[in-house]
Amino acid sequence: MGTVLKGGTVIELEPANVERVDLRVEGGLIAARAPMLAAQEGDEVVDVNGKVVMPGLVCAHHHLYSALARGMPPAQPAPESFAEILERVWWRLDRALTLDSIHVSATVGAMDALLCGTTTLIDHHASPSAIEGSLTRVARGVNEVGLRGILCYEVTDRNGLEGRDQGLMENASFIRKAQGRFRGMVGAHASFTVGHEALQMLRQLVESTGAPLHIHLAEDPADEKLSFERYGDVPVTRLLDHGLLSAGTVVAHAVHLSWPELSQVIGTGAWLVHNPRSNMNNEVGYAPAGKFGSRSTLGTDGIGADMFAEAQLAYFRAREAGLPVDVMKMLANGHRLVSKAFGMEVGPMREGAVADLLVLDYRGPTPLTPENLEGHLLYGLGSRHVESVMVDGIWRLWARRPLSVNPDVVTEQSRKTARELWSTMAAL
Repeated sequence: MGTVLKGGTVIELEPANVERVDLRVEGGLIAARAPMLAAQEGDEVVDVNGKVVMPGLVCAHHHLYSALARGMPPAQPAPESFAEILERVWWRLDRALTLDSIHVSATVGAMDALLCGTTTLIDHHASPSAIEGSLTRVARGVNEVGLRGILCYEVTDRNGLEGRDQGLMENASFIRKAQGRFRGMVGAHASFTVGHEALQMLRQLVESTGAPLHIHLAEDPADEKLSFERYGDVPVTRLLDHGLLSAGTVVAHAVHLSWPELSQVIGTGAWLVHNPRSNMNNEVGYAPAGKFGSRSTLGTDGIGADMFAEAQLAYFRAREAGLPVDVMKMLANGHRLVSKAFGMEVGPMREGAVADLLVLDYRGPTPLTPENLEGHLLYGLGSRHVESVMVDGIWRLWARRPLSVNPDVVTEQSRKTARELWSTMAAL
């Protein structure tokens, strides 16, 4: 038995394609695509006439635990630099996390992503007081909502050698057991908190598991300044010397790289993840994403998971800076990154591809064509239009209602957990 979506306007991002066709989904895959598909006995038939059907979106750099930071009391005294934002806000928050609050944050963060039409989350986690088992708890929360996830734990020296080693072991453990809709990566914090020995151990873990590195790079000038002061070289050189920049590496931010450094990173085949809203919020400067090359994509760095909003902001901020970006390609690159991680096609709305898709109730005021698809994406389409979401061929959102979790229960638990977390932070 399968599901037949009848009469939808099916769109693909790159190359841009708009076509009124039926889709048949079976066994988690798109089994057929044609202008008129006949349902087979036992098929579920869904009339999507007049609606848009498109690939589920990918957040290529997220921090799900930040869901519990929304509306959090501001740090006092107010941070005056990026380093102080880390020390007074995020490093206090992650130290306060427990395994239970990690689970709650992942569930509510994934539910938020589902409502926005984001079906895959590439998450970068940290919880120094609860490292062992933390990625399993993140996965459970994401799994409850029904999304796809690629997870890693942030390896760093800032919590001592024991914390560093536990982080390495947590990555290794999750990579080994990840299956189904989950995969693991090797996570690392920025270079300025990762010593030479830690880099060597990260390299060994990448080689032994075959999983790529996911790291923050040059988010703020402090990364270069402190890396040089503590370890005698700049971040890009250190990562290259340890063989940690290669095809498949996920590099987040890349705001403060010289042109030669950026060229070196691009030349390795690494994915560069642009996080424009976070960059603006932290006042770290403008990342020249228009120069990020053919393997650039988009993340949120924990500011929700609305990739429609992230793409639109990325486009308009780049226009203002005079360095235009191709957001259609950036969104499609998220699918390419995920396809590589899972070893199957995610993103194309074609036979044999994974059935991660959205149904949007979008009534555009003008014709929708391949030539003007980008214009509709930038000036019209948004998460408010997401009506239903399918992941792995299973409906996870229907008529704006999550099907596998109760939103009222999830929200009530999240609010209770947030209050407890904030109280713990205040006592640190």
